[in-house]
Amino acid sequence: MKKIGFILLLATLTSVSGIAQEIKWVSLEQALELQKKTPKKIMMDVYTSWCGPCKMLDKNTFHNPDVADYVNKNYYAVKFNAEGNDQVSYKGKTFSNPGYKPELASRRNSAHELTRYFQVSAYPTIIFMDEKGDLIAPIRGYQQPNQLELYLKLFKNDDHKDMDSQEKFNDYYKAFKPEFKS
Repeated sequence: MKKIGFILLLATLTSVSGIAQEIKWVSLEQALELQKKTPKKIMMDVYTSWCGPCKMLDKNTFHNPDVADYVNKNYYAVKFNAEGNDQVSYKGKTFSNPGYKPELASRRNSAHELTRYFQVSAYPTIIFMDEKGDLIAPIRGYQQPNQLELYLKLFKNDDHKDMDSQEKFNDYYKAFKPEFKS
């Protein structure tokens, strides 16, 4: 009987720790407001409802415990539907999706004005912003945990500011030792 109780307790603790490893997503407006009190960079997942690689990124990468823990500690995480119908305020301007069609909500729809503003041309794209909400870089395509780790640490530590050539990035890439478990 004690063994069964111990196994149940262990299973409960394991499942609770798995739940705690989710990224805390906020809206872009919330992230920008949070930056005023506690400056952190922003990582914004720009996705669509129909995009297969977007779903893989969410399932395989954003649910990775190492990724979730690092993002929660070092970034404000934003999920943004690139073809959604939300109104978003950014840099004193309001962005919307005037071409949005509700009947196409789960299929290809019109691109949101904010998507165009950031010149996102592929899904998924992860946009990184600095502590003032200014664009650092968009990273296009599906990223595995170890691939995303490189960018999370590159931008978090401002190492990108010293890179003024492809050669410097290549050197950084070659020297990078990933620590996240895949």
